[in-house]
Amino acid sequence: MFTGIIQGKGRIVSGRPSGGGVVLVIEADFDITDPEEGESIAVNGICLTARDISGRRFTVDVSPESLSRTNLGNISAGSAVNLERALRLSDRLGGHMVSGHIDATASVTEQKPMGDFTLFSFLIPKELSKYIIEKGSIGVNGISLTVNSCDERSFSVAIIPHTLKVTTLGELNKGDTVNIEVDLIGKYVEKLLSSKSADNNGKESGINPAFLAEHGFLK
Repeated sequence: MFTGIIQGKGRIVSGRPSGGGVVLVIEADFDITDPEEGESIAVNGICLTARDISGRRFTVDVSPESLSRTNLGNISAGSAVNLERALRLSDRLGGHMVSGHIDATASVTEQKPMGDFTLFSFLIPKELSKYIIEKGSIGVNGISLTVNSCDERSFSVAIIPHTLKVTTLGELNKGDTVNIEVDLIGKYVEKLLSSKSADNNGKESGINPAFLAEHGFLK
């Protein structure tokens, strides 16, 4: 589990095909203190297992599924990636709960200055739009962001100068692809509402819109 608060950037040192996937060697721009072989590290928002950790370098194995669903298949040696080590129970939850399981990719459609901020707009697969709400949380290349506006095919976010500096957002151009992870809560609510499972007495589940409204989950 992650928070979407990026710890630093990394550069792809090398990559090679392996069993239908790829093996990447990554070098972070920060010290990996108290490294644990096999620990989880989010690379552009993708939860991967770090091995052969040495100094600031580590190796990850990227499966064919991850390559097909994320932008890691498009990067090469020298490419920059966002990095976040897994959340500890004692850490501050400064962003939102991020699983590191990417839902889809989106493309940059607009990038324009707004005073001290930068507005990014993204084109998304239509099936993801129901999980994205105005002022809700979303993960973009592993970064916890607040949705500025959205419709059935797109959403926008306003980026502060600090985030632009410490993440790879500042290197994006129109047409570039990013990894998207929608808020987990929306998917769980949808699952509960669509469930028609019955208990031993043949009654439907008590989780419904009225129940959620009564307990403050819906307005």
